[in-house]
Amino acid sequence: MDSSCHDMKEGEILNINHKEYPLYHASFYGNKVEIAKFSKRVSCSIKHLPLRLSFAYEYDTLKAIELGIKKDPTLILNGSIFIEGLVEAEVISECFLKLLTK
Repeated sequence: MDSSCHDMKEGEILNINHKEYPLYHASFYGNKVEIAKFSKRVSCSIKHLPLRLSFAYEYDTLKAIELGIKKDPTLILNGSIFIEGLVEAEVISECFLKLLTK
């Protein structure tokens, strides 16, 4: 897969060829337009980091409410709310950098 920025497809894995990188599971919650923007922004912001990220999408508002999600779109990472709202690329990069340095 080309590493250029694009809205990631369901089941796609960012940095798939780097088996040595840890694999994280991302679920995006929200409407289709906002999720497409957010997944593209995420892929652009972290494609250079030493991690793999699988992408899944959930458009069911009731499921989002049950998880305590308050903003559209929201990124759930490995089962926990990770980023809420369509934040800037720099914020996304910072969040993932903090994750990798833990």
